[in-house]
Amino acid sequence: MTNPITRRAFIATTLTVAAVAQTGVALAQSTEHAVEIKSFAFQPTNIEVKVGDTITFTNADGAPHTATSKSGTWGTKRLNRRKSETMTVTKDFAGEYFCKFHPNMKGSITIVG
Repeated sequence: MTNPITRRAFIATTLTVAAVAQTGVALAQSTEHAVEIKSFAFQPTNIEVKVGDTITFTNADGAPHTATSKSGTWGTKRLNRRKSETMTVTKDFAGEYFCKFHPNMKGSITIVG
């Protein structure tokens, strides 16, 4: 007969490994990063992050903005003044991003580690 605790632990571990493999998000300690949208620019323009970190995009302008990957794989919703959105970094975040409303606004994300 199978020990139910051992079986539960095995199932939980298997599901965790499968989730990490599928999403590319590790369950290690993450770092929070902040990108402010101010004066029609992303500040900082370039950031280095690890998979599993979070990035909070905050709009300090009067105009609405987004942060949208050039590849189209991720993006914030419309961010009105003083609104924020926090996103968890996956491997798809690597590369350039821009504002859908103001395409001249650009930033980039480098995945490290």
